[in-house]
Parts: sequence; structure tokens; C-alpha cells
Amino acid sequence: MIILIECLILIIIFTLFVFYLAKDPIKTLYNYPPKVIKKVKSLKEYQDKIPTKNNQITSKLIVSLFIIIIISFILRYVNHYQTFLSSFKTSFLIFTIINIYDVIVLDLLWFCQSKKFIFKGTEDIKKEYKNYWFHIKEGLIGEVIGFIICLFASLIVQFIL
Repeated sequence: MIILIECLILIIIFTLFVFYLAKDPIKTLYNYPPKVIKKVKSLKEYQDKIPTKNNQITSKLIVSLFIIIIISFILRYVNHYQTFLSSFKTSFLIFTIINIYDVIVLDLLWFCQSKKFIFKGTEDIKKEYKNYWFHIKEGLIGEVIGFIICLFASLIVQFIL
């Protein structure tokens, strides 16, 4: 039961974070399909607003480190896990549930259907925003990243906390 509560709380936090980022979609440009990125980069009105790829990578690494620390503390001090295997199984299950929610609800049902995410000047490639396969592939990549994050979090639970 605690896992379901944790999933629900983390889904709410994640959704609020995504809503915050959605206020300024240019900050998340590299999460868009490649043809949209290319088109936005070609438009003069966005030239000074586009984050660099290095800034995006740095931000994602910092967020990943933060997630690893949070997950480690939750696993150890909320779930009271002390072993790698129990920590990993639970953390990866939670991560997978959130990842599935992200792909289905946030990407396919919200992002792909909302006009809010369409950059001015890219109306001629509107169909690219509904590139469902792109979001599914990104979800699979997210699962690999989640596997790595959960590995590190579980190692911290096992050896440090």
C-alpha cells in the first residue's frame, strides 16, 4: 500500500514540475521531436531563447542526482529498506509506474493534443507534435535511465545510509 501512496505523491510532484516547465516550452525544446527542434532553431524569434545542449545535459544530470538522493532517503527512511535488492525492486517499480504515466498521460494525452505546446512559426509541421512513436521511444530511453538511477539509489541504501 505504501508503494501506491508513494507513486501517487511522486506523480503529483512530477506533474506539478511538468506544469511549471510548460509555462515556457522553449526551456524544454530538446524534449520535442527532432523536426520540431530543427524548425524552432531556424526561426529568428527563438534564436536568443534556445538553451544550449550542454545546459540541457547539465540540468538533467543535476536533476538525476537530486532524484537519486531523494529516492535513497525514501527507500531507507520511509520504506526502511537496507538491502540493494529490496531497494532496487521497489524503486524501479515506482520509477516504471511514473514513466508509464509520463508517456501515456503527459506526453500522448496532454502534449500531443494541446495547442499550447506548438511554437509560433511551426504550424506547418503540426503533425510532428503528434509523433506518438517519438514519445514512446523516449519513454523506453527513460526506462533505461530509470534503471541506472535506481541502481545508484539502491547502492546508496546498501552501502551509505
